[in-house]
Amino acid sequence: MVTIGIDPHKDTHWAVAVDAVGRQVADRKARAVRDGFGELLAWARNLHDDRVWIMEDCRRAALKEGIENLPTAQLAGIELEIRLLHRHHQRLVRQRTALVNDLRWNLHDLWPDLKPPARGLNSLRLQEQLARRLARTAATARVRIARDELRRIRELTRSIAELIREMQALVRQAAPQLLAETGIGPITGAQLIGEIAGIQRFASDAKLARLAGCAPIPVSSGRTDRHRLDRGGNRQLNNAIHTIALTRLRHDPQTAIYVARQRQAGKTHREAIRCLKRHLVRRIYRLLTDPRSIPQTACLT
Repeated sequence: MVTIGIDPHKDTHWAVAVDAVGRQVADRKARAVRDGFGELLAWARNLHDDRVWIMEDCRRAALKEGIENLPTAQLAGIELEIRLLHRHHQRLVRQRTALVNDLRWNLHDLWPDLKPPARGLNSLRLQEQLARRLARTAATARVRIARDELRRIRELTRSIAELIREMQALVRQAAPQLLAETGIGPITGAQLIGEIAGIQRFASDAKLARLAGCAPIPVSSGRTDRHRLDRGGNRQLNNAIHTIALTRLRHDPQTAIYVARQRQAGKTHREAIRCLKRHLVRRIYRLLTDPRSIPQTACLT
């Protein structure tokens, strides 16, 4: 048997294979794209018929503790449905964004003075107004294309709204305490549940923070005490926590006071946001493990 540890990055993945006693037998670097994953699979098949894949470069822990004793991500039932719906929601939003960008160009060429708001074309009301205006316009090629793009955008908008309602119902069923938090709506709540993939596999909030890329890495030198951003971890989970942090900064006075206090202590705005995200990971961990331990009136504890 060989154990293959994967160290994932944004652009590339490193794979290292070790034997049963921990000796390295091979390594491989592949691009973080579909073809690169295929290269890793083909490379691994030539190593041994019996293979175990370990993510986040934890091959040594796997050999020391035993494969069966490692905490694993397990998605089933309602959590799996939430993740599938959230990923589908992301795909539809990307499709709509691409169509909206194309439609904006066509509208600019048709009516240069028309300047819809940045996200105005996601509004059903504005879509209806544009549909009526396009219907009254002579059916040139550009107008027909704009009509078709708008029709598809309206269909996607209705599908996206339905997905959000469905995710909200499932998140309320799986973890209603998340939706009671400032900054966590049905989309970010679904993203948290789907990407955490079982809070029970984390022994502490520090381990969850490491997975989320929200545990700052110390880079102190001499008398300078500094930390840098961790660019590893689950970027989807990191994105959800970052969105929550920015939303709370805008709408929660206690969060704004906390960030201001960090700035007064000498931190930059980015460093203050990193501290806020680490606090939020601790709060999310407590919400999912023991929500009764969190005071209802405190935002940062």
